[in-house]
Amino acid sequence: MFGNFIYFIVALLIYATFQPSQETAFSPMETLLLVVLTTGLFTLFTRHQFKKLERRLIQESYAELDHRFSTLVTRHSILAIGLFAVDIYGFNLPSFLFDRYLFRLIPTLLALLFLLLFVAYLTVVWTNAARAHGELYRTQIPKRTYVLSQIAFGFPVLLPWLLLSVLADLFMALPFKWPARFLSSTHGEMAYFLVFLIMVSVFGPLLIQKFWRCRPLAAGDERRRIEALCRRANLGYANILRWPIFGGRMITAGVMGLIQKFRYILVTDALLKLLTPNEVDAVIAHEIGHVKRKHLLFYVFFFIGYMLLLYASYDLIIYFIILIEPVYRFVSNAGVDEGTITTTLFSLITIINFLVYFRFVFGYFMRNFERQADLYVFSLFDSAMPLISTFQKITTTSGQSPDKPNWHHFNIRERVSYLQKCESDRSWIDRHERKVKRSVRIYLGAMVLAGLLGYHLNYGAVGKQLNDHFFETIILREIQKAPQNARLYAHLGAMYYERNRYAAAQSALTKALQLDSAQPDALNNLAWLYATSEDKRYFRPQQALKLAQKAAELQPLPHILDTLAESYYANDLYQQAIDVEQKALAAARDNRSYYEDQLAKFKAALPLH
Repeated sequence: MFGNFIYFIVALLIYATFQPSQETAFSPMETLLLVVLTTGLFTLFTRHQFKKLERRLIQESYAELDHRFSTLVTRHSILAIGLFAVDIYGFNLPSFLFDRYLFRLIPTLLALLFLLLFVAYLTVVWTNAARAHGELYRTQIPKRTYVLSQIAFGFPVLLPWLLLSVLADLFMALPFKWPARFLSSTHGEMAYFLVFLIMVSVFGPLLIQKFWRCRPLAAGDERRRIEALCRRANLGYANILRWPIFGGRMITAGVMGLIQKFRYILVTDALLKLLTPNEVDAVIAHEIGHVKRKHLLFYVFFFIGYMLLLYASYDLIIYFIILIEPVYRFVSNAGVDEGTITTTLFSLITIINFLVYFRFVFGYFMRNFERQADLYVFSLFDSAMPLISTFQKITTTSGQSPDKPNWHHFNIRERVSYLQKCESDRSWIDRHERKVKRSVRIYLGAMVLAGLLGYHLNYGAVGKQLNDHFFETIILREIQKAPQNARLYAHLGAMYYERNRYAAAQSALTKALQLDSAQPDALNNLAWLYATSEDKRYFRPQQALKLAQKAAELQPLPHILDTLAESYYANDLYQQAIDVEQKALAAARDNRSYYEDQLAKFKAALPLH
């Protein structure tokens, strides 16, 4: 189940980090043929591998087959992710569609289309795995049920993304611009994500249980026993539901929901049929333990923690990618577009960060939270033997090895062993509680540090220095490729001016005008430097006026007219400054208060009559 979460999230990251371009490596027809060919080869290879496994069902031991089946499903699921990445980055599939009117109007539709393509690849894997799964584990689950259940496990990932994306599209389509500007900012993205995450965490279970086609557990001894146990633990909930996942043939239960009104306890038919009442109580006690130990709330914090790490490392990743000269020298020689390699590397590093975080950090806490939930049985009962016997029944009925590794659970043998230690010495319970509390404190401290790092990188002096160095490196690299490009020198001059490096700014802007004397931005920026500099070496009002007049003739935009007015002001020509600034104010659509202040300054300089 959790493996499917990871697959869907990685697919979302692959798509979300891709930047479509007008240029593609292949024509539409060539691309279509390549997609059909690679999909066909993937389908044939997957079918061949699972057929080969089916032929070995009689020849090999169960433990070997169990390991082989799990490995095969994992490998082919990863292969599906790789094929999807090739479609996106290798064949540039989104580039053929992103500019279509409907997809431009509602970008979520295009993203949903490609996610359905990824689901199709996984469906190939699950369809071919279904028969081997049924024969190996003796589940007798129909192929269609098996595949739909696998897809259903990804729904808790896709639902929040879909709602988040649709709402963002609606905000972007509003006739006023401030929602789009807010959502495009770092603060806006973070705030929107946090609010949305909280809403989904609270209301999501209501939609998820409907999508999973859960039904209320009918009145009877089974329901009354679960209700009594919840009352004993003082646990509030909305309903107790039958969970039809995998046709209800798995011995499992679950709980979801942060608040009582939208909290659901899930049980499968196999759990109720194959376990004794005491064993069912033990399993439900485990699920109650997740709620009582606040694990569901911690999971929300772990997603927020990932966003904090992404926020803190985003700029560092970009700097690292751009500043690694050997890669870009190789790219230039190979004739590959730098923008493509940049987005590809960013996606790869982002995905690796995600996998490391969820596999090792999130996985560590999930394993220990599961153990903590196991130990909650001792809070309600004198013994954990019913839970131990449940684990033994799971290994017997499913045929899975008790030593089978799991990244988000301790294996069954380890879980049983720890419960047995606690049976004989309850101090092991307190040891684990202390371990979890200590781990949570360390994690929260690390997240605070990550947040502070992210803030300083984005808004502090360190971040400003990194940004300056980053952009300077980019522009200088481009100048090496195109030394006659006047616009690059104009950008470089503007950047140097912002950093108060006036000599370097003057040199770069002068070079830009030597290459192209009709560069409005270079004329405007050099004029502003000469008209406003407090350093006498660069205060040259007459030159400023000439440059500003030429810039205004070429491009009479509000900010250029403002520079011309400032140049008149520097030459003590106050009425001319007022006249030009009034034109700038009339043309301005944004930041009008600045132009109003400028106009007031010029009027105040007029001599009194």
